[in-house]
Amino acid sequence: MLSNHEGQRVPNVTFHIRENNEWKDVTTEQLFQGKNVVVFSLPGAFTPTCSSTHLPRYNELAPAFFENGIDAILCVSVNDTFVMNEWAQDQEAQNIVMVPDGNGEFTAGMNMLVDKSELGFGKRSWRYSMLVRDGVVEKVFVEPQEPGDPFKVSDADTMLDYLNPKAKKPDQVVVFTKVGCPHCARAKALLTDRGYNFVEVPLDNTIRGKVLGAVSGKMTAPQVFINGELIGSADDLETRFAR
Repeated sequence: MLSNHEGQRVPNVTFHIRENNEWKDVTTEQLFQGKNVVVFSLPGAFTPTCSSTHLPRYNELAPAFFENGIDAILCVSVNDTFVMNEWAQDQEAQNIVMVPDGNGEFTAGMNMLVDKSELGFGKRSWRYSMLVRDGVVEKVFVEPQEPGDPFKVSDADTMLDYLNPKAKKPDQVVVFTKVGCPHCARAKALLTDRGYNFVEVPLDNTIRGKVLGAVSGKMTAPQVFINGELIGSADDLETRFAR
């Protein structure tokens, strides 16, 4: 039976971590004592929902968590340290502390260990997130006990909204560009000067017109989108920033 452990201390566990090609033991005391920590736990590294949504969004929203008093964000999974290290590199998850609960001791102590033998996974963690202050669990968001792998409440946005419903979240910015385009370079420089972290999508000549026409109704690069809103060209972006 899953439980949320609110008001209780986190389990006392030692994690075996591989760091800089050396073994290192890290205790829950080191991870939690005197700190405000957000934890999210998931069934496995490299699995679809974990890789496409759960981990990336926590990594993306990390600055907002830190601005709202969180000292660290931990990702716990019943995987070994080598797998967790490779997954962190693959995801470029520099804002997340990867916690390999290889023996499932922490997960069992949280009453979140479930049997996924039908998938060939063995014992794994149920998906959940929690806010821990100085080693004591304040709030837990446990996914409903439904078939499959529900992902409804343990996401980063839900946790951040619990911490501060008015927290400023990073803007989602995409720039469609073409190689050698001076206007594209100007748009990227404008965004960088304003502190925006953006994703650049370079398009070659064979598909550029069709792609830009489909997503923006325009045929020229760059085309800038911020939080789903079409801003347009470098000139349009400059005009927006001048307001």
